[in-house]
Amino acid sequence: MRFSGCYECHAVDVRSVSRRYPRPGTLCPCTECEEVFTKSESLEMHQAIQHAVSELGPEDSGRNIVEIIFKSSWQKIDNPICSIERILKVHNTQRTISRFEDYRDSVKARAQVHLQPSQPKSKNPRCAADGNELLRFHSTSLSCSLGSDGSTSLCLSSANSTPCSVCTIIRYGFPRAQQNVGPLGVRTTASSGRAHDWGPQSESGPAGRRRAMLVCRVVAGRVKRSGADDVESSGPFDSVSADGSLEELFVANSRAILPCFVVIYKALD
Repeated sequence: MRFSGCYECHAVDVRSVSRRYPRPGTLCPCTECEEVFTKSESLEMHQAIQHAVSELGPEDSGRNIVEIIFKSSWQKIDNPICSIERILKVHNTQRTISRFEDYRDSVKARAQVHLQPSQPKSKNPRCAADGNELLRFHSTSLSCSLGSDGSTSLCLSSANSTPCSVCTIIRYGFPRAQQNVGPLGVRTTASSGRAHDWGPQSESGPAGRRRAMLVCRVVAGRVKRSGADDVESSGPFDSVSADGSLEELFVANSRAILPCFVVIYKALD
């Protein structure tokens, strides 16, 4: 059997495979590049690495929405301090999405207990409704050409360099990406401007000013607010607000964060 394409994904030549596996049901073709696989697990791995993202064009309404959300929270709105290069949509695997949804369901189930008459009344009924899901930002480093010239693959398959943080997060989640992860968990912010201020600076691009911002769905659950002394101050908690507000939120469980978009931009300040 002759292997082709990504060796890690075990992509194979369709002609040789068809002779060995004559039944159509045994083949798993990739709809993006027409590579063919003999196992669904290999196809999923291939798509997770080689087709992890896609660029949203100017005509895409989703791009306009993400751009508005990204820019609306920057300071000095009248004097822009960033220039967006591109906006990428993250294609999470079904396994990643299921882990996120399962975690959200568990948070909702725990919150239902606090809605019972015998329990103290919860001050955040959204936990029972949707797990207190929020749209948050997380700044991280970018040192590869993700998205450039139509590139949709993560730099994990490159043997010549260490994968950058944004590619590692997209593929494996936050536990294996150490940047911007503190003792309280993964830092997320309500505004992109604040995430930029606290985030690391990327190494690529002119003067190293090319940056990456992840736009994520986050299940905040029950939030421990700094200085709280009411009934909500008793655990267990799913996230921690170090400053007493939701501007800076640390999420303990990485399954609670689902990256949806990557904004690649250059800081002008």
